[in-house]
Amino acid sequence: MIVLSGASASGKTEAAKMLTSKYGIVKAITTTTRPMRVNEKDGRDYFFVSKERFEEMIKEDLFVEHTLYNGNYYGSTKSQIADNRSVVIDLEGLKSYSSLNDERIVTFYLSTSEDVRYKRMLERGDKEEDAKRRLENDRKIFASQNIPSVNYRIDSENKTIEQVADEVYRLYCKTMKAISNK
Repeated sequence: MIVLSGASASGKTEAAKMLTSKYGIVKAITTTTRPMRVNEKDGRDYFFVSKERFEEMIKEDLFVEHTLYNGNYYGSTKSQIADNRSVVIDLEGLKSYSSLNDERIVTFYLSTSEDVRYKRMLERGDKEEDAKRRLENDRKIFASQNIPSVNYRIDSENKTIEQVADEVYRLYCKTMKAISNK
């Protein structure tokens, strides 16, 4: 499984999309208690469950990681861990996946300077004040001492999304080949 993490606008979500379109890497489906939006489909965009069911799932130890955000739960289940699958995750989620000590889970941290990330946020249509707030939050959350050990760090600043996805895929395949040769 490919686990992608990084600060806002580091390229992780777009790289995951490119991995799907170019290499057939399937996106892991996470679970949430938030209401389904127009054009979303249960089992495609998220697994939509009630708050009560989510809390039961926590007690049953079904999640790799979960969080409460804006009054709704979000989490990724252990059942979604599989080869040729990817998940885009926050830093706490990255720590949770790393702690599983499963060699088939290959972790990536994408790094990009604040200036480039700010420019990307504005180019994708984020409001200036929202972009500045996200950068400020990321400055604390993604401080170097908070980033766990990962299999690979990729500088995504001067690469296209396709180049990032190609590098992730190459390193993932290299790791999986090394595992199968043991």
